[in-house]
Amino acid sequence: MNPALRILSPGFGLTVQDLGRFGARHLGVPLSGALDDYAHRVANWLVGNAAACATLELILGGVRIECLAAIDIAVTGAGIDLRLNGEVRRQWASLRVRPGDVLELHLAENGCRAYLALTGGVAVPAVLGSRSTYLGGGLGGLHGRVLAAGDLVPAGGRSLLAAPRCLPWTPVYPEHHVLRAIAGPHDHLFQRGLDRFFASTFTVSPRSDRMGCRLSGPAVERDAGAPASIVSEPVVPGNVQVPADGQPILLLKEQTIGGYTAIATVLSADLWRIGQARPGDTVRFVRVDLEEGQRIAAEWRGFLAETERLLAGGRPHAPCTD
Repeated sequence: MNPALRILSPGFGLTVQDLGRFGARHLGVPLSGALDDYAHRVANWLVGNAAACATLELILGGVRIECLAAIDIAVTGAGIDLRLNGEVRRQWASLRVRPGDVLELHLAENGCRAYLALTGGVAVPAVLGSRSTYLGGGLGGLHGRVLAAGDLVPAGGRSLLAAPRCLPWTPVYPEHHVLRAIAGPHDHLFQRGLDRFFASTFTVSPRSDRMGCRLSGPAVERDAGAPASIVSEPVVPGNVQVPADGQPILLLKEQTIGGYTAIATVLSADLWRIGQARPGDTVRFVRVDLEEGQRIAAEWRGFLAETERLLAGGRPHAPCTD
């Protein structure tokens, strides 16, 4: 192990995440991974890593870290007061740190989650093809748990950047989130309530977690005779489930099956936005059809590819290493 960072204070929650654990759902193991995969990708590209490399995902801030090696880092995501040795530094840009430096990430002013990438990625062992932490199963990350004070974070072996990098724009996360969604898979049970669902504004509940974003607002009405629950079936991130009380749950990345009907499914191109939602934020769903959803997905993939090319400057990004 090549320790690069020592956690002095883990704040409100600090885990190792990558793009997710694919191919294990049949074993009951969910996807996991960065909830805001846009910020996660950009953080990696800023330090020369491939998008799949592991980063540290932190909630709201309150994190202090001692640097143990000369590496490049980048902090993206939620708007945080970022300081190196007490001096304010910029997010969405690479930053060279050296042994003995102290990094502080104070409370977020907007957004919920920030991502810290480092040279070569966080080099914890891969479990079922991913380094992501799945807290419910104690898999991946650092011993399958949240990081604690005193933990050492290893980095992959890789050369430092030849020149600093920065994103030419600074994303700011709003308090009102507009999410495009396709009706279904159980929209046939909500013919009376479907239009009202898409016309309503919901509020993010403090009971939200990595499994799902719980929403409160006008109760979603089922059709007469429609069941309040069904035989459990596979679910995907983005499904909007409606439990018996009619208060929607937007599924995120730590669930494989569910027994509630799903009125709609949020496009993957928009799902990262809800990873930055804070309790009290509002959410509205905009209905799109399948054809429009496919067009939006293609445009989003193109935007990500252009952003990667912009930050890479024609140089290939390095894969993750142990």
